[in-house]
Amino acid sequence: MTTEFSRRTALKGGLIGTAALAMLRAVPGWAQGRGGTLTAGLTYDIDTLNVYSTGYLGDVQAAVVEGLLAPNGQAEYVPVLATEVPTLQNGGIVLTDGGKKMTVTYKLRPGVKWHDGQPFTSADVKFTWEAVKDEKFIAESKDGTEDIDSIETPDELTAVCHYNTVAPDFASTLFTFGILPRHALEGKDLNTDTYNERPLGTGPFMVKEFKRGQYVLTERNPNYWRKDDKGEALPYLDQLVFKIIPDSNTLVTQLKSGELGLVVQVPYNQAKQIDGVAGLETIKGPLLSWQHLDFNFKGPKSLQDPAVRKAIAHAINRQTLVRAQGGFPEPIKSPVVPVFKDMYDPNTPDYAFDVARANKLLDDAGYAKGSDGIRAKDGEALSYRIVVQAGRADDELAEQVIIAQLKAVGIAAKPDNKTGVAYREARYKGDYDLIYGRWITSADPVYSVFYGTKGANNGQGYSNPKLDEVFARLENTLDPAERKAHAAEMQKILAEDLPSIPLTTNVAVIAKTTKLKDFVPNPTNMTNFVDTSRWRLEG
Repeated sequence: MTTEFSRRTALKGGLIGTAALAMLRAVPGWAQGRGGTLTAGLTYDIDTLNVYSTGYLGDVQAAVVEGLLAPNGQAEYVPVLATEVPTLQNGGIVLTDGGKKMTVTYKLRPGVKWHDGQPFTSADVKFTWEAVKDEKFIAESKDGTEDIDSIETPDELTAVCHYNTVAPDFASTLFTFGILPRHALEGKDLNTDTYNERPLGTGPFMVKEFKRGQYVLTERNPNYWRKDDKGEALPYLDQLVFKIIPDSNTLVTQLKSGELGLVVQVPYNQAKQIDGVAGLETIKGPLLSWQHLDFNFKGPKSLQDPAVRKAIAHAINRQTLVRAQGGFPEPIKSPVVPVFKDMYDPNTPDYAFDVARANKLLDDAGYAKGSDGIRAKDGEALSYRIVVQAGRADDELAEQVIIAQLKAVGIAAKPDNKTGVAYREARYKGDYDLIYGRWITSADPVYSVFYGTKGANNGQGYSNPKLDEVFARLENTLDPAERKAHAAEMQKILAEDLPSIPLTTNVAVIAKTTKLKDFVPNPTNMTNFVDTSRWRLEG
């Protein structure tokens, strides 16, 4: 049984002990829809449960910690610990200094308690900003912290944030991913504190046990603030368990056996194995995500040659990649996926599949084929290490397709695949020549984190001062027309400079037990676990 969630027009960018292991195998059903254990499979290892430190999507964290706002299933921001989304219209955003700065005021939800029973207040909001921006804290990203000069807390339920710029992405950065508990972390070293193993949050579930490389066991928060439409306490589930299963074959096997009740990213080439399995259904939902092949500008000299990068782009047949992955992805030419209608530029230059053009570019640039069929120039062969995350069947398959297509134009690529944290380290430190992977964005995408000179995700060492200037303009205006124009310029520069080849945009093939009700896919980087409180097991 397959259900498809269509891409909606709202998806636009504007504003994963013995007794415990035995328990993981059981997914009991509850006719009343309250109670039970749901076991979800994650396709990656977990480095930390601190949402600001992790190099992966915060699936577990999203069920445990909460932010002031969050994107819903239509990628629209909705209030969580805040009572409303600040806007110009409701007065939550006020432009200052002649429109060059802004003040954002959050009204906070009363009666919210941390998992330990202490009250949540505006002091926690201010502390989160101070803790994440602290230069001693090693965060995955400090996006949003540098844009704020100060935060006032006139009372326990009001936080007034004074920005030193106009930040249209304010909702997708700092306070959305999660608020940190001041009373538990003040004066602590956030790099080493036990919070990273067992985070204290306000969310519907609490971490009971984290067994590295195996699972995270969370249990129902009995004092959760949210109620259902009948005024009954949420969440409905007693336990939500996350099993760490990087190997795609094992993941699908455990789905079919009933050991898993939910997998939010089934490999494309294995999705058909789920169809027709009793008690399972698949959902195809949108993702604000794209696959790409990046070049390491700190690596082989030849990769700094635009002719080589462009030849590689012409050598790759996106349609072959799509067919190899079950027809699920869609070809793209820009990192701005077309669903972002307010930013996507259909006139972005394209690199069509053209082997003859690829060969001519390399011939004209002086890269001659040797007796082995591999091109070289000045003693440097066009032979590269290509890295994907080991165990991800879709990525390993795409890697083989790319290797074959590059060989056809005289370029050798050899797999150097890495698992879990090793892949993450390679990606951020530039331990590769070519790397194939995916990025997923928020509903307010910020592309400077990937391609800006100082971008937190720019492990490839790419730098273009002209592009940095465009980012500065794009990311510091609330005017839709200005943002659209700057986004078009950004896409043109990226296409011409080609630090990365956008290949396909993705959908999520989600497999779940038919007993799981009220599950709504979330297309953003806040993950499908951003609102688990209403999930029910029935039948």
